Amino acid sequence: MGEFDGLVAVVTGGASGIGAAVVAALHERGARVAALDLQAVDDGDGLLGVRADVTDDASVRQAIAAVVDRFGGLDIVVNNAGIGAQGTVEDNDDAEWQRVLDVNLLGMMRVSRAALPHLRRSRAAAIVNIGSIAATAGLPQRALYSASKGGVAALTRAMAADHLAEGIRVNCVHPGTADTPWIGRLLQRAADPDAERAALEARQPHGRLVSPQEIAHAVLYLASPLATSTAGAGIAVDGGMQELRLRPR
Repeated sequence: MGEFDGLVAVVTGGASGIGAAVVAALHERGARVAALDLQAVDDGDGLLGVRADVTDDASVRQAIAAVVDRFGGLDIVVNNAGIGAQGTVEDNDDAEWQRVLDVNLLGMMRVSRAALPHLRRSRAAAIVNIGSIAATAGLPQRALYSASKGGVAALTRAMAADHLAEGIRVNCVHPGTADTPWIGRLLQRAADPDAERAALEARQPHGRLVSPQEIAHAVLYLASPLATSTAGAGIAVDGGMQELRLRPR
């Protein structure tokens, strides 16, 4: 028996990277899990793939309704869907700002808003948002992305304050640079992918990229009904990047 037995979870962006790792970890611990994504996700025993676009309110509401119809309720929401952006504040036009904020910030709002009526009926309701080291530290060439994830951090605290009295805990995980498909695509476009990867690894005090499974482990702690006194928190999974100042090797 696991602490997630009998619970139903939704993970946005659940088809790959961090989202897929979270889906697998929750399912392994006993939850029935729905992966919401633009990409197809195969159904399985206790697994449901639902096509959803977090920038479309109707799509989000239909997806949440499909999950509740299939599993009979909803207990956990992991807001993971997100897209990246590079550049200084000069480099992205208005359309790109709107596109990234629509996915990374407003997408979390839409999913949470659709899920709240069902979470209020849960005995172990939790929302976990995926933030970023970019929300807590100034990184070069990440102005738009940092703004979106800074909004996620602030939204997490506000939602935690609004909904704790209803029995709904809201928390956030702030990954460092993670070994995900998006980072893989960035490396492929670099002039020297090996040198760029080495630079990203060296930026993190433990000397490597963060794995999706490590991030999923933090998500599971925050989503767990055993963590009932953790609310409004932001957990860094960044190899010490935010808090440590080590001497160069």
